[in-house]
Amino acid sequence: MPEIAVAGHICLDILPAFPGDARIIPGKLLALEPAVFSTGGTVSNTGLALQRLGFGPRLLGKVGDDRIGRTILDILGEYGEGLAAGMIVASGEHTSYTIVVSPPGQDRCFWHYEGTNASFGEEDIPEEALNGLRLFHLGYPTLMSGLYRNGGEGLERLLRRVKSRGITVSLDLAEPDPASEAARQDWREIFARVLPHVDIFLPSLEELLFLLRRETFYRMREKVGDNLLPHADGELLADLSGELLEMGVAIAGLKLGDKGIYLRTAEKRERLVGMGGAAPAGLENWLGRELLAPCFQVKVQGTTGAGDCTIAGFLGSLLEGLPPEAALLRAVAVGACNVEQADAVSGIPPWSAVERRLEAGAGWMQLPTLGTLTGWNYRESDRLYHSGRDMKRTHQEGEEPII
Repeated sequence: MPEIAVAGHICLDILPAFPGDARIIPGKLLALEPAVFSTGGTVSNTGLALQRLGFGPRLLGKVGDDRIGRTILDILGEYGEGLAAGMIVASGEHTSYTIVVSPPGQDRCFWHYEGTNASFGEEDIPEEALNGLRLFHLGYPTLMSGLYRNGGEGLERLLRRVKSRGITVSLDLAEPDPASEAARQDWREIFARVLPHVDIFLPSLEELLFLLRRETFYRMREKVGDNLLPHADGELLADLSGELLEMGVAIAGLKLGDKGIYLRTAEKRERLVGMGGAAPAGLENWLGRELLAPCFQVKVQGTTGAGDCTIAGFLGSLLEGLPPEAALLRAVAVGACNVEQADAVSGIPPWSAVERRLEAGAGWMQLPTLGTLTGWNYRESDRLYHSGRDMKRTHQEGEEPII
């Protein structure tokens, strides 16, 4: 019986393949190459990554009884017999899809239909779907209007019910279209309502800034352009994560793109104990931690689903009972495997292969991380950055603070 479920957003991605000299001219026929069909969203990306790693997740997404829905179920079924058994098929509804238009040398655009993701609600997760679970991961409620409307009432009811079963709750986000209904919601109010029922919160830095501190997000964009990550610093990470811990989460992680992943945990033992089925083993090692893992250097073929696969590596580490240092390294290792292939999950190997690659040691080079980490130290022994607030950090010979 599965110990982990991945629920939430799923869609069919349709990627027309353009020849190298293609130009889109209104009113003109453009000859294309064969299209690629793949599943997208948390249920697909994080769920199938966990499947390839060997954790056998239960997938809890929603599709319609149409051809697109059947295509999604067929694709999921290719990754394991019975893997799509927990999927909800809604009679008379239409399945979500995205057409990715990406001509060579031109900016990509995405044409998205919300479909069954809009009607996904608490009632789509029956009690029997929670049986046997230690960990429940929900992704992209920011793209699912049935969950975020009415101040996140539906999202709160769902996560409260899951949490009441003693199951660890994990949550991930996606940045909504700035012009969408989702972007107009009061996400601070929604987070205040929802995060007391969330144990592990793993958004990206940009997503969190956009939803929680919109003015800061746009001010940084005006100053430095679209890519905020090179201009973020340790102070900003600590400020944001501190607010998330105050709202009730036990483990706050911020994905930093090619700069790595940041982790901060609650200082009170009772909060970690209260995580439930996937509470960390060796709780003392998880109290009051503040760490940053840089990304590993690989030849990048594509970044689709990199954050989702990084999450799969982290959640798998919790199920394996690993300490935070090992969990972060495995998170970025799985993310690195992802970007070595153009699609979201074909680069993900079995868990044992990830372990062997990490055991190879210092031969796997790390990329530079954030430029300003005042008071942090890089430790060669675990290949992580430790903040001055990290409660398990002890000064070691040869360590120099980053200033």
